[in-house]
This record gives sequence, C-alpha cells and structure tokens, in this order.
Amino acid sequence: MDQLLSSLSPEDIARFGETPAIRFAENLQLVQQRIAAAALRSGRKPEDVRLLPVTKTVPAHILRYAFAAGITDFGENKLQEARDKREKLDDLAINWSIIGHLQTNKVKYLTRFATEFHALDSIRLAEELNRRLENENKDLDVFVQVNTSGEESKYGLHPDDLLPFIERLPDYPRLRPRGLMTLALFSSDLDKVRPCFRLLRSLRDQAAQRHSGITKLSMGMSGDFEAAIEEGADIVRVGQAIFGARPTADVYYWPGLIPAPDEKTA
Repeated sequence: MDQLLSSLSPEDIARFGETPAIRFAENLQLVQQRIAAAALRSGRKPEDVRLLPVTKTVPAHILRYAFAAGITDFGENKLQEARDKREKLDDLAINWSIIGHLQTNKVKYLTRFATEFHALDSIRLAEELNRRLENENKDLDVFVQVNTSGEESKYGLHPDDLLPFIERLPDYPRLRPRGLMTLALFSSDLDKVRPCFRLLRSLRDQAAQRHSGITKLSMGMSGDFEAAIEEGADIVRVGQAIFGARPTADVYYWPGLIPAPDEKTA
C-alpha cells in the first residue's frame, strides 16, 4: 500500500483523495447498505442483488486502490479503455464486464479477456461473438440490451423485436444468455424512470418463456439503482457513487445523448 500511495499525483489526490483505498471502501460499504435496504423493501434478500462497479474514466493505477478495497468486478463502457487497463492490471484477479455498445470489428478484443457482455443488441453481433468464441473454445455470459426509454441516442433492441431475437439465440451456442439490460431514461425524476425498469421486467418475464437462461435484470445506475432494485433489478451498475464524479461528459460514452439539467449517470 505504501508503494501505491507513492504513485499518487496531485491530480489523483484532487480527484480521489489522499487515501483512495479507504475512500473506495467506505463508499462501497455505503452503496452496499443502500442495496441491502432496497432489496429488503422489495421483499428480497440483499445477496440477491449483485453490484457491478463501473470503473470508466478511473485510471488503471487508481484501480489498484479499488482492488485493495475489495472490488474485483470492473465494468467498462469503452472496449479500448478496458483493454488498456487490463494490460496494466494483468497481475490482479479482476473480472472484466463490458457494458457498452460494441462494434463487430472489436469483438476479437472482447473475447480475449471479458467474462461477460451487457450490450448484445443485434444478430450480426451475436454471430461474430459466437464465431470468435468458437475459435477460442470459450463461452461468454451475455445480457441482451433493450431500449426501454425510446430515446434515439440509446442503443438496444426495440421492445417489439426482443422475443424474435431471443428465439434465435440458441443458434449461437457459445453465448450464454443470462438476462436483459437497459439504460433507463436520464432523469432525476424517478416517476419517469421507473416505467423503463417495469417494462424490462415485463419483457424478461416474457423472454424467460422462450429461453430458460433469461432470468436476470441488469438495470440501475448511481442515480436510480435503489428504484431499479425495487422494480426487480438483479444487477446494478454503479460507478460515481463509489469512485466519485467523472471529468468526462456522458456523451463520450453514449454518443448522441443530449445532456439534460437533471441527468444522472452510472
């Protein structure tokens, strides 16, 4: 830890504090407490909800403090950013989840190190993932992304297209469907956000009748994860509540997004 602390720059200290591992551990505990309370409110056990920490924009050397704080699952939106960090942190036993849109020409990089993928949204992508995984003799946990907000800026299948898509997934045996994922409406008004979560839950229930692997709901971020849990989330993707505010605008991660005054993020 002493060696880690000596690597902190003035910019690191300004953003993450002088003791990042302690700060991350404290924030993590608070988030876990909030998850537990929301799970109990929804009639479930706290351990039924999985926390996926989102580490985008947090530099690799700072993520060593996160690992020291007990965080071993890292969620990244940008594949290139994840690849760079993975190379620098290859000595750590980290599980990497890619949670952002993926172009088919980048599939070969994802299959080399990712343990799961939360943004499957096209047959073409499923075909390429399956082909690469077959060549590497690997399987991959996947979540099908659905656009429940209807915003053009967001990726994901239209809700009407989900069930036909689910029916084709057995054609790609290297993919292990685990559930559905969504990015809800970007708003601090939870009454506007909750319908996105409710729609995904309804779609999951329908999809589960077509594919036994579709059981989980990946939904909810720093600004709305408690509401997401109350509406049935099994996995919440939380970044800023653990690692602090990001210096990078959200439009960098969701191209086409027009930020609103009340926008909230992962």
